[in-house]
Amino acid sequence: MRAMSRPTIDHRGPEFQEMTYQLLEEMQLIFRTEHPVLIYPSSATGAWEAAITNALSPGDSVLVFNQGFFTEKWAQVAERFGLHVQFKPWESRRGLTADAVMEVLHSDVARSVKAILVVHNETSTGVTSDVEAIGNELRESGHPALLLVDAVSSLGTTDFQHDEWGVDVTVSGSQKGLMLPPGLSFVALSPRALAASESARLPHSYWSWRDHLEFNKRGFFPYTPATNLFFGLNEALSMLREEGLPTVLERHARLAGATRAAVSAWGLEGYALEPSESSNALTAVMMPNGLDADEVRRIVLEQSNMSLGTGLGKLRGRIFRIGHLGDLNTLSLIGTIAGVEMGLASARVPVSLEGVSAAMAFLMNESEAE
Repeated sequence: MRAMSRPTIDHRGPEFQEMTYQLLEEMQLIFRTEHPVLIYPSSATGAWEAAITNALSPGDSVLVFNQGFFTEKWAQVAERFGLHVQFKPWESRRGLTADAVMEVLHSDVARSVKAILVVHNETSTGVTSDVEAIGNELRESGHPALLLVDAVSSLGTTDFQHDEWGVDVTVSGSQKGLMLPPGLSFVALSPRALAASESARLPHSYWSWRDHLEFNKRGFFPYTPATNLFFGLNEALSMLREEGLPTVLERHARLAGATRAAVSAWGLEGYALEPSESSNALTAVMMPNGLDADEVRRIVLEQSNMSLGTGLGKLRGRIFRIGHLGDLNTLSLIGTIAGVEMGLASARVPVSLEGVSAAMAFLMNESEAE
């Protein structure tokens, strides 16, 4: 917040130019890529549009599995641009598998599928998919489809390797693992994606990769950037660098494990069916039948001035979501768990009031193991 409160500087001047070069280089480290990363003044929804419009042409076929609310929305964006969306059903409590993707692609003899849209960490469900396996299988198959991945809530919270996993376009946003307010989105590109953009015919102007790349070479942007958010991004990247990205990811995994221990101790069920697919960024908690998750959220907000995530789409009222990402430490998490536990009790949800103790025990055991 202090970094973002600085007076705005000239976004065509040398100070801004130097900051741009530094930010673009450091964002490559976060995405684990040697290739370009673009920064847009938008939410991640804009990055979805940038990915689609620069890489694809009218009438192209894209493959999407219904992982949850955000895959549904990304597919909707694709449909609005006149793409043919093969929207496949999926058990949203499970991570998308490479086998499911390849089953469709193996039957695509005509190679009509031009891109696959995958959400790495589905924020609406707290379920993480194995993008590494999907990328590896796609490359081994020889199918030419591009792999487009939403890493909005996984970047900076969960291991993600744009280059090593064979991802062609990765999109993300500023308001999750990068600890900023909403307002910046990021698009990481592969050489295959850049090659595809040369012949892509969907209309785009604001989202043009080519415009961004040309201006970024000189340390600038094709239009007025969100300068003060750049100040915040600079500080956020400094914080991540000081802690070390591997340590950041370990911290997220540890806090996620403590949260799941609390949920289990309450006698409630997490939405993710497989522990290995449970998100390190947030935990979605299912309510017993007949009880309203939004009533628990209302009580927690009134009692503790703490906002829990709501269920989205078909999960509204059925789940609440506990975020444990970004600038969060052990004491903050224990306070969060305590606030939820008090809210559950006040809402007369039949739970065991052992969640805080279970989370503490988990964290102490992890410390001793280290």
